[in-house]
Amino acid sequence: MRIIDADGHVAEGATLAAEAMARWPELIVPRPDGRALVIEGRNYPQAEGPGAGCPREHGLSTADDIDCSSPQAVLRDAERDHIDTMVLYPSLGLCVPTLENPDLAAGFARLYNRYIADYCAAGEGRLRGVAVTPIEHGAVAIDIMREAADLGLVATHLPPALKTRNLDHPDLDPFYAAAAELGMPLGIHGAPGMHLPKIGVDRFTNYIQVHCVSFPFDQMTAMTALISGGVFDRHPGLRVVFLEAGVGWVPYFLDRLHEHFDKRGDWIDNGWQREPREYLDAGNVWVTCEPDEPILPAVIDVLADDFIMFASDYPHWDGEWPHSTRALRTRTDIGEQSRRKIGGRNAERFYRLTG
Repeated sequence: MRIIDADGHVAEGATLAAEAMARWPELIVPRPDGRALVIEGRNYPQAEGPGAGCPREHGLSTADDIDCSSPQAVLRDAERDHIDTMVLYPSLGLCVPTLENPDLAAGFARLYNRYIADYCAAGEGRLRGVAVTPIEHGAVAIDIMREAADLGLVATHLPPALKTRNLDHPDLDPFYAAAAELGMPLGIHGAPGMHLPKIGVDRFTNYIQVHCVSFPFDQMTAMTALISGGVFDRHPGLRVVFLEAGVGWVPYFLDRLHEHFDKRGDWIDNGWQREPREYLDAGNVWVTCEPDEPILPAVIDVLADDFIMFASDYPHWDGEWPHSTRALRTRTDIGEQSRRKIGGRNAERFYRLTG
């Protein structure tokens, strides 16, 4: 079967950072100890304090022989893990939605999108890039997303919540309308330590505790906004994937949303018009999984298998390279049809991949 990694990452390395520092020397500088970039006076990553992110030197996998230093090296790693195609989300590029200077935000987004398009062009058709866009800065975010589509990028990243707004804010409707018109799917991806809103993790300063809590809470926040806030009713062609929180939370949370829709749904002005499960069935809601999740067969039984995609999180510390696909290929408690859908066919549909 064709295996598509629906959420890998590019490790941008020094090339992108050096170009950014050369273009914006007053706004982007290295921290003296080399453990972060300082952008607009903020550390990226912010590895200390409430909601701490991963220290820069600990972010990548320490597996023997892993090499994410070039497109060719990534392809060799993909071969070892039986992965045919990798969809690459940002690492440093996750900072873009938090940038406050409008010119920097737009310029950095365009720099990153060209960088990842060129990076993937060296990948023999097996590497596909995800765009970033300065979503806090209005119409320019739409322009940059359109440019990203022209570059061949297959999705656009969004954070789970913006600094002062949730994802159902009416100001974002033009952006969602443009994404639906372009057929551009959106990938909701959190990032501790990247100066995004701290949802439930402000009680923790240890990165591992933050990591345990932040990803599922972030995705629940984003799903609440998009479903109950009526975004999918206003933009029925929009496709969104909720990333890097596994799939086990989805039946529980859809059931919780159902209860609130059923009993108090009319308390939300301009909100949801349908039972929450219907947005999943309509193709608005997608989720990535880790293929060794014990609860995966139960999720398939309750919600079916048409919305679940395999993700490796390569090359980050919590991935399983070079064994991230092993459970998908060998476990006996899911059927062959589900294995093929989760392994690649669903990602082909979501990202509209060919070849």
